[in-house]
Amino acid sequence: MPPEPILSIEYDTRIDRTTARPYLYAMQPDVNDQVDEVDVARAQEYALLSVLLARAPDQAVLDRLASLSGDASPLGTAHAALAQAAAATTADGVEREFLDLFIGLGRGELLPYASYYLTGFLHERPLARLRECLDRLAIERAPGRSEPEDHAATLCEIMAALVSRRFATPIGADRELFEQHLSPWIRHFFADLERAEAADFYRRVGTLGRVFVEIEIEAFGLPS
Repeated sequence: MPPEPILSIEYDTRIDRTTARPYLYAMQPDVNDQVDEVDVARAQEYALLSVLLARAPDQAVLDRLASLSGDASPLGTAHAALAQAAAATTADGVEREFLDLFIGLGRGELLPYASYYLTGFLHERPLARLRECLDRLAIERAPGRSEPEDHAATLCEIMAALVSRRFATPIGADRELFEQHLSPWIRHFFADLERAEAADFYRRVGTLGRVFVEIEIEAFGLPS
């Protein structure tokens, strides 16, 4: 099974990725049992953002998103707005929006890469530094992946795995990756997504991402 749909399949069907691709997402039983509820929720947010940034959601995923509930907190309000947007759109509409935002004719309205946001160019030093970090953590790009590792969807997928302790990495690896490779730019990307001309459904994705990243920054005690 190609690596790209795994998170979407897990989100849509509740079939754990360790069942779908056990050789890639090997569980760490004695560590996973110690993951607290906050980290479970954090991992779910990262996984959801990864799914929505990697590809346009199909109708089944939109239907699931439409059932999201929220509360009065900023994150809960963002969930409720995303659910409302999912209920009001169609898979075809979201696919056209995704193409306009991230692919386009030649390039989309936004380029969701760390290198671009930090240097104005693709495949620059931020990508090299990220690859050095991933090498230290023994995290390898899955075969068949064409996007560079500094794509926002890929970084969110890696964060989901680190937070949920699916990778056998040292405690604090999620903070290291976030502080060095997400915090310097990804909030700005989500803010740009909120304001993008082509964004309708994805405007709510931008809000969710921005609010969640701000919570992460505050929790880690990093400068905003």
